[in-house]
Amino acid sequence: MPSLKEIKGRIASVNSTRKITSAMKMVASSKLHHAQVAIQNMLPYETMLEHILKSFLAAEAEAQTIFDKPRPVRRAALVVFTSNSSLCGGFNANTIKLMAHIVDEYAQTIGRDNVEIYPIGRKVYEKAQKMGLNVQGEYSALADKPNVAQCIDIAMELGKKFAEGKIDKVELVYHHFKSAGSQILTRKTFLPIDIETELKADHERDLTSVIATKESQEYLKKRGERTRERELEEVKPLNDNFIVEPDMESVLTQLIPKMAHLMLYTALLDSNASEHAARMVAMQTATDNADELLRELNLQYNKSRQQAITSELLDIVGGSVNN
Repeated sequence: MPSLKEIKGRIASVNSTRKITSAMKMVASSKLHHAQVAIQNMLPYETMLEHILKSFLAAEAEAQTIFDKPRPVRRAALVVFTSNSSLCGGFNANTIKLMAHIVDEYAQTIGRDNVEIYPIGRKVYEKAQKMGLNVQGEYSALADKPNVAQCIDIAMELGKKFAEGKIDKVELVYHHFKSAGSQILTRKTFLPIDIETELKADHERDLTSVIATKESQEYLKKRGERTRERELEEVKPLNDNFIVEPDMESVLTQLIPKMAHLMLYTALLDSNASEHAARMVAMQTATDNADELLRELNLQYNKSRQQAITSELLDIVGGSVNN
């Protein structure tokens, strides 16, 4: 059995660790709130753009551009979103594992050298370098400070390569933020854009709470069911007689790149919020574990102390009897 001094040392060590995890949990909670606000500020633009495209496509069934025409895949690109730091549970490990799985899939058909990686976050950048993958640039700063201008630059670079035939398919790998307690690892096709599929995508998010409890999850589930019922309503064009100037292809050539920019920026915001939520939950779990360990150590300390006192009393009583 460890001595009282050793147990006191462990208690002090666990207390110190608990203070760190508790502080990190509060910091992550604050950052999660700011990330939720950023998503909330983006939603009006997303809603309006979807409204325009839905209305236009409902009236123009044959609308199509170079960005939404599928073709045989000879070269592919992956935009992978992770964080710059760790201590966020399986957030980074799961993303990197899915990236490796996708690369292995492509390796069987087009070869690993024909798969380009655009790493958003230091963790995926370092891992891709170690795996010997074809890394295109380094965008670690975006993981900490989401920047719409840099997202547009990346989207334009990918769009240019796709238009020139240098890339035939682009995929996004990121965590979709649903709530503080639920982040879904997502693999989504970025180019070519399937407009109708993208417009029917799951945009369900709880941006009001940073508490990851079972009650909040039940509330989110019921709320999501009501949201899906509203989304199932048939989309009707605002006007059956659209006048398109100068022509349909020119209009879509302007709208679809904006939608691509929005998809990339939304994925970045989702990943950023998911990182903070995952870290908040991980630090909360670590704090709870520290509390449990402290209870056990205090109990062990009290038992050892009581045993030492009892032993001393028995020695005193034994000495008195002998005298």
